[in-house]
Amino acid sequence: MSVDLARAEAMLRAACGERLRTEVVLAPFTTFRVGGPSALFLEAASEADLRAVAAAVRATGLPVLVLGRGSNLLVSDRGFPGLALRLGSGFRWVEIDGEEIRAGAGMALPALAGVALQHGLAGLEWAVAVPASLGGAVRMNAGAHGVEIADVLRTAEVFDLIAGERVVLRAEEVGFRYRGSSLPDPGVVVAATVRLRRGDPAQIRARMDEIREWRRRHQPLAEPSCGSVFKNPPNDAAARLIDEAGLKGHAVGGAQVSTKHANFIVTRPGARAEDVAALICEIQERVAERTGVLLPPEVHLVGAFDHLPR
Repeated sequence: MSVDLARAEAMLRAACGERLRTEVVLAPFTTFRVGGPSALFLEAASEADLRAVAAAVRATGLPVLVLGRGSNLLVSDRGFPGLALRLGSGFRWVEIDGEEIRAGAGMALPALAGVALQHGLAGLEWAVAVPASLGGAVRMNAGAHGVEIADVLRTAEVFDLIAGERVVLRAEEVGFRYRGSSLPDPGVVVAATVRLRRGDPAQIRARMDEIREWRRRHQPLAEPSCGSVFKNPPNDAAARLIDEAGLKGHAVGGAQVSTKHANFIVTRPGARAEDVAALICEIQERVAERTGVLLPPEVHLVGAFDHLPR
């Protein structure tokens, strides 16, 4: 179906009023801090907004980019020719039921880890260092320090933008894989439930402090980045391969391989998304030439690029 953007805008304007915005630059909504404008932009206040988006998608073929914390996105300098959809404060809430936490998808993972600590629940300590929303973490199966969201998820609640309804999926139905899932696309994770275990708050806090300190010592927290750029190959580490290829500190335009962690690309003032894409391609080529290993990107590219990673 070809996209009727004008009709989509009219439908969403009728349903959402001035909350629908046009030509909103997405750079501030990503941790790379680069990227062009989205044709349409909406911060959904409630599920009624999602139903309006679903109607527009069905009627016009409108492409939708769901924004969480923007920590695994590289948006093209040319922008996104559809709707950038962000969940508003109505999707940031928490419910505790024994050893389970059910929360809105807009909750930040570090904040959710803090809630678990307050209630003496262990199993989310790793999340204190992951700059993602709960919804984004479920969709990409975020993880750190040998643990991932698949290890603790009980259910995911997803609003299907084709069917126009919310579905509840058990963890085994999500189709988790390494840094990915098989959730409906287009679809929006609106809530999730994690199953944790009782723990000693002092031990939980100590583990969180260890993770924060490790991150401070090993990752370039003071510079814009998306976190890990590449997925780790089996039984190896992308950072080691990049480092041994002599690429630490290597730059293309305003994008540079971090001198602190080789699997991070940082952006400097004036950087373009195309600089990052070109650097990703160069890293892939150099590592493949040296080792025969193709590093698949973990970061998700949105929009049109001159340089397309393999």
